[in-house]
Amino acid sequence: MIESSLTSLGAKVVLAASSDENHPPESIIDGNTKTFWMSTGMFPQEFIIHFPEPTNIGTVTVDSYNVKHLKIEKNTSQNASQFEPVAEKEFESTEGHLQSNAITLNGCSATHLRFIITAGYDHFVSVHRE
Repeated sequence: MIESSLTSLGAKVVLAASSDENHPPESIIDGNTKTFWMSTGMFPQEFIIHFPEPTNIGTVTVDSYNVKHLKIEKNTSQNASQFEPVAEKEFESTEGHLQSNAITLNGCSATHLRFIITAGYDHFVSVHRE
């Protein structure tokens, strides 16, 4: 992952399955692990990040709490539709500590990345940084 906030690179969260006014989806891409997006319960949960132009992505690092299983999909169009799978990962429980998982995307090109949390270790999960 590029060590700067995705916001500074022009990326935006264009969809989140749930939202809490104290923990908005934009916190996922601000580069700060102290701010975060929190789900409002139930699975699956998802969010989509849009890049202003096609971007080659080698690895994404996901910092989170209570995420058990994550799927990542991509597309290369300007519309957030017709995604194809690029990665899937089972996260280990960290018992109250931040989970940090580097997920290889093999330099795929994308204008959108969709992150689908299919299961959690609790009813609520949080994502602190992408």
